[in-house]
Amino acid sequence: MVNPFDWRAVMLAKHAQHVVLIHFPIALFVTGAMFDVLARGKRAALMAEAAYLNFSVAAAAVVPTIATGVMAWRFALDGVALRGLLFWHLAAALTAATLVVASWWIHWRSRRREPLLRPRYRLAVELLGVLFIGLTAHLGGFLSGINA
Repeated sequence: MVNPFDWRAVMLAKHAQHVVLIHFPIALFVTGAMFDVLARGKRAALMAEAAYLNFSVAAAAVVPTIATGVMAWRFALDGVALRGLLFWHLAAALTAATLVVASWWIHWRSRRREPLLRPRYRLAVELLGVLFIGLTAHLGGFLSGINA
């Protein structure tokens, strides 16, 4: 039996880093979208600031998450052909990552111009981001064997 407190078992597992890191951008983005919806229609500067900060950290956390996902594919799955469920998981993940970064960019750009006037289409981008994150997580659950 593997010792759960052995740092080598944790850090050198073939795909454990991706499984751990994925939760950060998911939670940060969904929380940021929630704060942005709560700030809508009000001049709630604190809620909008919280949304922006969550989107900023989520966009930064997407980079190592995608990198560890590619490493998991290469090392844990031995670089099998990208088709079927694995292809759809990758496509949904890249789409979700693009929407996370796009949401951050929309907020960043609007803060530079007029902080209280955010474009209305940002909510549609955020909703699509939440949907694609959910789809990616669902497909990843099947790949990891949790949903099998």
